[in-house]
Parts: sequence; structure tokens; C-alpha cells
Amino acid sequence: MEIFAVFFFLFWVIIAIGGTILWIWAIIDCAMNEPSDSNEKIVWIIVVVFTHWIGALIYLIARRPQRLREHGR
Repeated sequence: MEIFAVFFFLFWVIIAIGGTILWIWAIIDCAMNEPSDSNEKIVWIIVVVFTHWIGALIYLIARRPQRLREHGR
């Protein structure tokens, strides 16, 4: 039973670290590559910062492919 608790704990630690890495990557990607001609950059950064990994997933799934098509970066 004790070994199960250790593996369960390690599983969640890995998930948390992965989510944090995803979050940081989304913030950096948004800050460096979003065009600055409108308020979208600021809005996306706020969304990602305040919603942590869920906002990062939303940004990377919804906005990033659209930005790549429109601006190529």
C-alpha cells in the first residue's frame, strides 16, 4: 500500500511539473511571437497567466495555429 502512495505522489508531481513547463512555454511563445499591433497579445498573456496550464492549452490549441497561418511565426 505504501508503494502505491509513492507512485501516486510521483505521478502528480510529474503532471504538475509538465503543466508548469507548458505554462511557461506558452507565455514565452505568446510574448515573443504574437504581433503587437493590437491588444490580443496582452489579452492572451493575461489569459495564460491567470488560468495556468488550462489557459496555456487553450492558447496553444486555439490561437497558435491561427497565428502561424496569418503571420508565419
